[in-house]
Amino acid sequence: MLDIHFAPLQGYTEDCYRRIHHELCGGVDYYYTPFLRLEHGKVRSKDLRDVKPEHNAGVPVVPQVIVRDAGELDALLQVIRPMGYRRVDINMGCPFVLQTSHGRGAALLARPDEVARIVGRMAANQDMAFSVKMRIGLEKRDEWRAIVPLLNDVPLTHLAVHPRLASQGYKGVADMEAFGNLAAVCRHPLVYNGDIGSVEDIVRIAQAFPGIRGVMIGRGLLARPTMGEEYKKGLRMADAEVVGIIKAMHEGVAREYGQFITDEKQLLGKLRTFWDYLEPTLGRKPWKRIHKAGNMRNYLSAVGQLC
Repeated sequence: MLDIHFAPLQGYTEDCYRRIHHELCGGVDYYYTPFLRLEHGKVRSKDLRDVKPEHNAGVPVVPQVIVRDAGELDALLQVIRPMGYRRVDINMGCPFVLQTSHGRGAALLARPDEVARIVGRMAANQDMAFSVKMRIGLEKRDEWRAIVPLLNDVPLTHLAVHPRLASQGYKGVADMEAFGNLAAVCRHPLVYNGDIGSVEDIVRIAQAFPGIRGVMIGRGLLARPTMGEEYKKGLRMADAEVVGIIKAMHEGVAREYGQFITDEKQLLGKLRTFWDYLEPTLGRKPWKRIHKAGNMRNYLSAVGQLC
């Protein structure tokens, strides 16, 4: 049975979503926070709130960081360590230009000298456990070959790999050949990431790469929040049961957001994002009805009609 890792998505998998998902859905072994980063030498207060232990009580959460150099890693560890965390995930896979243009995320894959310095800082912080999330390259499909040997030299809980180039974003076909080649030389437990939208996809990946330790899922779990539990228990929930769980999740998320978003228009805008990836589970018409609702009354009516 593979471990299920819930990949972070900015604006979606915030602390209240993680808590409610863990309580109502289950099936996930590790949740990752949207990445912490330095802006003007410090971490945004919004991001700090999300990672605080009191906002993640009872949830198996791992803070994720994104850095451009070893110095930024040191600075972020100084923020995370006093919170009591002893495990950190380093993002070397983010494909977004806003991050890669500053040398962060997947841009590190084209800078093996800097990765070596980061590895040195990881080795020096022996009280912390590290994992790494990466792509196979920034613009070249073999850039991983210079990176994985460096990572092999430092203890990692696992290495998560999305077998696409950063320049592809989420388009095109995942490079399974490159993933297999990487798996053959990786000394760490390996986690597959990318294009997992169903339990059948998890099983297919497990059969294709029997040596891997787990799978990391982001959009797929947002689209079907029960997927991890269905995989772990070997069952297929009825659509009505899944929709019932989604409605209960929404009720919890709405209640929590309502405690600090007092403007109705702002609250409605935030709550609509809850449904962004749920069209495959809800169906086109109910999904559109929710997104077209122009006020809270119509919105709650559209949600209430789900069955």
